[in-house]
Parts: sequence; C-alpha cells; structure tokens
Amino acid sequence: MERRPAYGHRRVPHTADVRIEAWAPDREGCLAEAVTALVETFVETADVRPDGEATIDLPPGDDEDLLVGLLDEVIFRLETEGTLPLVTEVAPADAGGLRVRWRTVDTEAVELVGAVPKAVSLHALRFTRTDDGWCCAVTVDV
Repeated sequence: MERRPAYGHRRVPHTADVRIEAWAPDREGCLAEAVTALVETFVETADVRPDGEATIDLPPGDDEDLLVGLLDEVIFRLETEGTLPLVTEVAPADAGGLRVRWRTVDTEAVELVGAVPKAVSLHALRFTRTDDGWCCAVTVDV
C-alpha cells in the first residue's frame, strides 16, 4: 500500500452532495487543507494567482465547530463578497480560537467546474487526531 503525503486532501464519492477529506500533521494544517479541498470542488485554481488578502478570527470552540465555522466562512464570503481563498494559513489564537489568513481571488477570475456549495452538513462530520496527525471529513450541501 502506498503511503499518502503528510499534507493533502481529496474528494470522495457521495450520492447527492460533495464529500471531502483532508489531513495534515497538525490541526491547523488540516484545517487549511479542508479549505483548499472545498474550493477545488467547484472551481479550477491551477493557473490563478491571488490578488487580495483577508484575515479572520474564529472564536474558541471544539475542533469540529472550528472546522465548520471556517468552511462556513468560505461559503459566506463567496456569496457576499464574491471572493475565494487560494492560499490558507491557520494559526492558534488566544483562548482556543483561530487566526486565519487568506490570499484571495475574485470569483470572476476562476472557472466554475462543479456545483457551488450552499452549507456544511453536520451529518457524518469528523475531525480527529490520529497516530499520523489530524484528519477530517465533511459533507457539503450543494
């Protein structure tokens, strides 16, 4: 069996919605991979360069709440600002929250290749520490 890279993400089959998995050696890296996985489910990003930046602070919460909050923020900014993160950096913040820095692009600069996400489902949500690091799995309503 081939060993997977330390950081990564993938889309997995799902009957009606989109299901993504992400993994990394640390919690923050796993969260960043989940954002990339979400964006890549519906736009082509290979030849696109960021043209903006955004920083957000997520309040303290359990790991699953932070994952959902972060992915919900991607969907919110897509709907309200027409921007998408191309590069995500996640760092711990005071009292258990997160500071997230995105290098962003306007949605007009990317090609749509899949169904646009509407919400993060709590059904079968998983975000855990493993022997190899951290992994998560999320279903996204489209």
